[in-house]
Amino acid sequence: MSSSKDPQSQIPANSKGSWSSFLKSIASFNGDLSSLTAPPFILSSTSLVEYSAYWAEHPNLFVAPAQEPDPEKRALAVLKWFLSTLHQQYCSRSEKLGSEKKPLNPFLGELFIGKWNGDANVGDTSLISEQVSHHPPATAYAITNDKHGVELQGYNAQKASFSSTIQIKQIGHALLTITPPGADKNDPAQQEQYLITLPHLHIESLIYGTPFVELEKTTKIVSSTGYVAKIDYSGKGWLSGKKNTFTASLFKESEGEKKPLYTAEGQWSEKFTIRNARTKEEVDKHVVKDAKTTPLQLAPLEQQDLFESRRAWSEVAASIERGDMDSVSNHKGRIENAQRELRKVEKSEGREWPRRFFKRLNEGEDDDRFKNLAQAAGLTSLESDKTGGVWRFDRERAAGAQPPYHPVGPEGLGLGSN
Repeated sequence: MSSSKDPQSQIPANSKGSWSSFLKSIASFNGDLSSLTAPPFILSSTSLVEYSAYWAEHPNLFVAPAQEPDPEKRALAVLKWFLSTLHQQYCSRSEKLGSEKKPLNPFLGELFIGKWNGDANVGDTSLISEQVSHHPPATAYAITNDKHGVELQGYNAQKASFSSTIQIKQIGHALLTITPPGADKNDPAQQEQYLITLPHLHIESLIYGTPFVELEKTTKIVSSTGYVAKIDYSGKGWLSGKKNTFTASLFKESEGEKKPLYTAEGQWSEKFTIRNARTKEEVDKHVVKDAKTTPLQLAPLEQQDLFESRRAWSEVAASIERGDMDSVSNHKGRIENAQRELRKVEKSEGREWPRRFFKRLNEGEDDDRFKNLAQAAGLTSLESDKTGGVWRFDRERAAGAQPPYHPVGPEGLGLGSN
């Protein structure tokens, strides 16, 4: 068989053995994806806690709904923004790195904090991402644009299993709050909320050693103004179709999806078209490569808190970049051992790690508006046992926050107490 048709021709020659072992190890896998020991060439130097930033790398689209006076068109702008995030969330890493990589598993209390600098029209947009649970692993995030009164907060965990490839169920949800033009940013009654469910996904091209993400099944965006967007995902089949394909419709909840107001279709990784379902006319076309991303601004490494992701993992990341797996193991082990010691102390003292920017709600504790949205979105259970709780952003804790963010210092990362 020629090398061009060899299923593992993309895998470095010195890594084929470890890749084969990895494929065998996942054949009976069911659980936390982060617990898998992947071969070195597929390791990422980026922590999963950074992935929250993919929601808002187009700040102009993120705030666009708040600039639209018509509620129907606001709901459509939310749908367009959501669809525009999919490429960044699920394609950008494989395009940058050559394939999807296994991210670093965040430790409890790990933070990722930054902002997108906007122009006079968009304004600045800030990000706070925090690992709020380790067993089970869950990341919470809040993305805020105060100029327009827009906030996205949410949390997610992943449940992985193997059935011909890695299947990943994302658990959690996102909650987008928008202040319509002329409304009071400080009055929740005048704000709109949109509950966003998370897509399931699986990994394609695994056997070739060039894995990439494909979305599947359905997600919904349900608004407090009575609009629902439904997105159906499908990938490239054995005989036909294109990868990353989707169809979507926006409709009034009271009228049902058989009477759509707008439809959208295309490839979320390439381009998609939005049409008015009543007139059949094209109203928008989004081409991914034409939508430039805004870089997230982070504090210089030496000014970051010890628990901020880039600083905490800096030695591990550098070791991965230069291919020094012994050094990767040593630095990862230092952090992981220190974290295990913290958990032992907390358990012996009958307390738990204090979350810095988020608080846990008991399931069912949310307000009636959220409960109505969850019911319309089909979230009969929030599966809080799989995310360590239901997590909500605490603005009071975040106001004016400066490092150090945690009461525990360098000993929490195995760096000693000095």
